[in-house]
Amino acid sequence: MASSLADRPPPSLWAVAFATAVIAGLSGYFIGQAASIGVFGKPKARDPAGVAAPAAGDSDLSDDEDDVLELQGFSDKNEPCKLVLVVRTDLGMTKGKIAAQCGHATLACYKSLLNNPSTAPILQRWEKYGQAKIAVQVKSEEELQTLQAQAMSLGVCAKIIHDAGRTQIASGSATVLGVGPAPESMVNQVTGHLKLL
Repeated sequence: MASSLADRPPPSLWAVAFATAVIAGLSGYFIGQAASIGVFGKPKARDPAGVAAPAAGDSDLSDDEDDVLELQGFSDKNEPCKLVLVVRTDLGMTKGKIAAQCGHATLACYKSLLNNPSTAPILQRWEKYGQAKIAVQVKSEEELQTLQAQAMSLGVCAKIIHDAGRTQIASGSATVLGVGPAPESMVNQVTGHLKLL
């Protein structure tokens, strides 16, 4: 006797989950391969480290992220790199709010260097030496802006975070400045005089 489909037991939940995972994995692989050869448009260029560089006109970065310069003239390949988070204390942010804003600044700086092939060696060195992050304090937005300008003049990544205003402080308030990651000696030229948070 031949069995009909109605006589078969339903597939177990783990079998469905496994099949779904295999299909999703294969789909992702083939979509990635198609994107890398340009099926969906011009493929993104890759730097020697294998980091995808944004295609011309295909960037979600803000205009000021294009201002990050390569750290020209810096030859000490063994000096550790660090990221300094400059926090405004005049806003009266709680510890949790400060932590969230520092997280935003860290991510903004990281993405800026990640999307810029010329700064890939600096980012790799920062990661190699443990991703050092130091929090320091200032008492005004003007100090943040001055420090940002100073860092940028040295070719060091400097990102100011502006709050969305959903919780404790006014919308658009400049809360934290991320300086780096960059070689310690360069970051210290900008933030070395500031007190720890």
